[in-house]
Amino acid sequence: MSEPVLASLPAGGGRAVSVRPGLRSAPRSPQWLLNQLPVGMLDSDFFVRFVSLFQDLGTSLLENADNVDNLPDVSVAPDAMVRWLGSWIGVNSLDPSLPEELQRRIVDGSAQTLTWRGTVVGLRRFLELTTGGPASVVDGGGVWREGEAPADTAWVKMSVDSTGWLSEPDFVELVRDEIPAHVSAELWVGDRRAWTSETEYDPDEVALPPRPSGALPVVVVPDVEQTGPHGQTARPQETT
Repeated sequence: MSEPVLASLPAGGGRAVSVRPGLRSAPRSPQWLLNQLPVGMLDSDFFVRFVSLFQDLGTSLLENADNVDNLPDVSVAPDAMVRWLGSWIGVNSLDPSLPEELQRRIVDGSAQTLTWRGTVVGLRRFLELTTGGPASVVDGGGVWREGEAPADTAWVKMSVDSTGWLSEPDFVELVRDEIPAHVSAELWVGDRRAWTSETEYDPDEVALPPRPSGALPVVVVPDVEQTGPHGQTARPQETT
């Protein structure tokens, strides 16, 4: 069996960086540039100090290059980069004042639920991620025998305890982007209907309730029929 390839791709200060599988990294010497000079040049104190200036500049450039692979990783990327990565998948309302870990969790969770967008599962996960609490989503979809399907199945009813870290107008705008255009929708915040797709949303007419502090309580949805925007009925769906 052949020996693994040795790759001299370390970070400055002797810290090793990860490389692609099959390669090993060796630490870069703090004197990596001076070590490349002919021995005779190292006898000149002035020349050594002069070259050291470029060595320090080059070290910072190499460290930046060493970290290129980490920039798309939301677990270690700089805060500004995390918000920019979120804009790639439609997370454009991420508040920079939020705790760093919460910003990373929102972007990471949004990426994971992207493939479920437009479904009950994806919508519920989106609401839970955005509000930080439980969410209930009931829609008119289902499977029926021939001739037994309801006349209108394109509706969805969403319920959350609060709007989480967002103001209600911003939260409504996010939810509207997640609802398919042909679907009638209702959004309930607590015991109040905050928005319906049948009417234009006017934030000036909404009295914003005080935002609760601490952990949100878990809401158990009873196994009873739910009513849609036009009187349609459906039972809550059990998901795993």
